[in-house]
Amino acid sequence: MFFLHNLEHTVTLHPSYFGRNMHELVTAKLVKDMEGVCMGDYFIIAIMDTFDVSEGRILPGNGLAEFTVGYRAVVWRPFKGEVVDCVVVSVNPHGFFCQTGPLRLFVSTSMMPEEIHYDANASPPQFTNNADMVIEPNTHIRVKLVNMRTEVGEMWAIGTINGDFLGCLQA
Repeated sequence: MFFLHNLEHTVTLHPSYFGRNMHELVTAKLVKDMEGVCMGDYFIIAIMDTFDVSEGRILPGNGLAEFTVGYRAVVWRPFKGEVVDCVVVSVNPHGFFCQTGPLRLFVSTSMMPEEIHYDANASPPQFTNNADMVIEPNTHIRVKLVNMRTEVGEMWAIGTINGDFLGCLQA
């Protein structure tokens, strides 16, 4: 789910950038450093604007200036039970990995309907029900998030395609 968050970050600026357009440089460095970053529970998708840039504080010893910047950002926080559309990245006998934006998901064979089975003889290897559903790399699929795991800078999820309106998306 997407949210608009007020966040704060410390930006350091080299003395060679001191001048009239320091505020724009601080904002540009903030965007470069923070957009697309995983912050543990959520991903920063886009920085909307800055609303509070502190006066620079010179760091002793190296001359860098440190600015504390308040900003508004669009963030995406996936929740258990949320349904997401994703693209299959790889398939193996135990399940398949798929990607939805910055989130990587794994769907195990135990989280698939019973009629879907692994076909190693197909090229590329795939999951199929020998009718209308084929799950292979680059297949668009709808998955329900079952569980989440976060580490520093990364987030993973376990998903299922058991349920109504889950599975392959037909073009």
